[in-house]
Amino acid sequence: MLSTLPFTIPALREAYAAGTSPVAVIDEVLARLDAVNDPGIFIHLCDRDGLVAQAQALGAYDPDKPLWGIPFAVKDNVDVAGIETTAGCPAYAYMPDRDAFVIAQLRAAGALMIGKTNLDQFATGLVGVRTPYGAPLNAVDPEIVPGGSSGGSGVIVGHGIVSFALGTDTAGSGRVPAALNNIVGLKPTLGALSASGVVPACRTLDTVSIFALTVDDAYAAFAVARGFDASDPYSKELPHQDMTDPTGLLRVGVPNAASIKFFGDEVQRAAFERDVAILAARGAVIEHVDFEPLHAIARMLYEGAWVAERYTVIEDLLAQAPDAVHPVTRQIITHADTMSAADAFRGFYRLAELKRAAAPMLGRLDMLCVPTVPTFYSVADLQADQVTPNSNNGTYTNFVNLLDMCGIAVPTAPRGDGRPGSVTLLAAAGEDALVAAVARGFEQDCARMMGATRHPVANPAPLPAADPGTIALAVCGAHMTGLPLNWQLTDLNARFVRTATTSADYRFYALAGGPPARPGLVRDKGPNAGSIALEIWDVPTSAFGTFMAGIPAPLGIGTIHLSDGSTVKGFLCEQAGLEGAIDITELGDWRRFLAKSSVPA
Repeated sequence: MLSTLPFTIPALREAYAAGTSPVAVIDEVLARLDAVNDPGIFIHLCDRDGLVAQAQALGAYDPDKPLWGIPFAVKDNVDVAGIETTAGCPAYAYMPDRDAFVIAQLRAAGALMIGKTNLDQFATGLVGVRTPYGAPLNAVDPEIVPGGSSGGSGVIVGHGIVSFALGTDTAGSGRVPAALNNIVGLKPTLGALSASGVVPACRTLDTVSIFALTVDDAYAAFAVARGFDASDPYSKELPHQDMTDPTGLLRVGVPNAASIKFFGDEVQRAAFERDVAILAARGAVIEHVDFEPLHAIARMLYEGAWVAERYTVIEDLLAQAPDAVHPVTRQIITHADTMSAADAFRGFYRLAELKRAAAPMLGRLDMLCVPTVPTFYSVADLQADQVTPNSNNGTYTNFVNLLDMCGIAVPTAPRGDGRPGSVTLLAAAGEDALVAAVARGFEQDCARMMGATRHPVANPAPLPAADPGTIALAVCGAHMTGLPLNWQLTDLNARFVRTATTSADYRFYALAGGPPARPGLVRDKGPNAGSIALEIWDVPTSAFGTFMAGIPAPLGIGTIHLSDGSTVKGFLCEQAGLEGAIDITELGDWRRFLAKSSVPA
C-alpha cells in the first residue's frame, strides 16, 4: 500500500516497476498533505487536475528516466512556468513564462512538480518565520522553528510527502532546515546548479540546494539538476563525479575548544562529540582547529557589504512600497543604505585577509565537520527576539559560500533529549561526491527515522570502489629524484611525471634538524614569496596511505597551487615547524640550496 511506503526514490521506482501509477502517487501525496494539515508549507499547491495532467504527460513507465514519477517541491523563489514567483512577498510577485534551468532539468528526467513552498521573504533568514503567508510548522516538533530560508521545502520533505525539494542556499538556507527537520540538505559547489530563473539573494554567493530523506536521494536529484548553463554568468563547467567508497585516509577538521560555540546547549555539544567519534571510528584523522577566521568570515555576510547584493534585488520595491517588505527583512537589507562603494572594497580586502588566515588550516584538511546548527530555537524564542537566534543559526553556515565550499548536512542519531542530531561536512569546491560519500557513513552508523516519518533510514548499499588510479604528488626536497628519500616513492611503484613550479606565493625554508636535510614549503602571498621548483610523481592510490604514514611532523600533505593554475597534493609545512629554519625562498630550488650549502643531502 502506498500509505505505508516511504517516498524515497528507490522505493517509488520499485513501486512503479511493479505497476503503480503516478496518479496513485499523486493522490497519496495529497492525502499525506491533508493529514499534516499545515497551510504554511505551500504558497502555491498545484491542483489535482494539473498534477494528473503532469502524470499523464509522462506516458508509460520509463526506467531510463531517473526521476520518472518522483514528486518534488520547489522553493518559491525559483521560477516554474505559469505559476507566480513571489519570493515570499505578494507585492513582488511576477508570472514566469518558462521554467528555471534546474526545473527544466528535473522535468526532463520525469520528476513531478507538486507546488511552490514557503520561505523567509527574499531568502533572508535562517528561521523560516519571516513570511506574510504564515510560517510552516517544523515537521519534527511544531514548537521548534522550521528553519529557513527554505522552511517550506525542509518541512515538506521532513513529513515524507515528497521525495525531494529544492531550496536555495546563500548563508545556510539549504542546511539549517535540514538539521531542524531531520533530513539531508545538499549544498552544492557554487555554479554546479544554474541560478537562471532564481530570484537572487546575493547573486555571487547563491546556489540552489536539495533536501531529501537520504543522501542517495539528494545526490540523485543533484546529478540530474546540475549542468552548465551559458545563460547564467556564474554557472561553471564542472565535471560530475559519482560517489565512490571513501576508503582513503581523510583528515577532518573540527572546531577546537576555544572556537566551538553551542550557546549553552550542552546536549548539542555531547551529540556533536559523539558524531565526531563516529568519524574517527571510521578511520578519519580528526584535527581540532581554530575556527575564529571562519567565524569572522561568517560575520561579514550580514555585517559587511554583501547586504548590498540583497538590496539590488528589491531596491525598486523599497522605494515604491517599503511596507510590503517584512519589517525584519527590511531592517536587514536597508542597512545597505548606510554603506558606500568604498565599504564594499574594504569588505573584499578584509575577506581576502581572512581567507589567507584560514588557508593553511584548510589546505591541510580534506574536509570540515561542524554542527549544522549550534542549538535549537523555538517559535516563542523568535517572537521575543527576531535577530539573535537567526544570527546564531548561521554560526557554522554563513562562512561557507564566501569560501566557495560545498557541503552536505546529514542527520545523525537523536540527541540525548530526542531532538534531531545533524552534522555538516564541508570541503573545497568540486568535492561534492566526497562529502556525500562520507555523509552516507552516518546513515550506516546512526539509527534514526527519516524526517518525521515512522520509517527508519535504511542501511545504504555499498558504494563502488574508487578507481585505484594514482594521486599526483608534488615533492620539493629529499623525495626528489636522486635524493635520500626518493626510495620511499619508488618502492611504492610511484612514477616520475614532470618537473613543475609552484605559483608565486610560497615561502621556502631549510628546516632545522636532520639528517636527512628537509625543506619546508609554506603558502604566503607576502612580498617575499616566490615560485619553488617541484617534481610531480604519480603515486598509486592504494599506496598513498602507506606513504602518508611515514611523513614526520611538521610536514603534512596539502594542496599545492602550480604556476600553470592547476593544483596537486604535495608537502606543506606547519608554521610551528619553522623555528630555527633558514628562509631559502630566494633560491627557489632545494637542489640549488644543497649545492650552495655544506648541509649533507
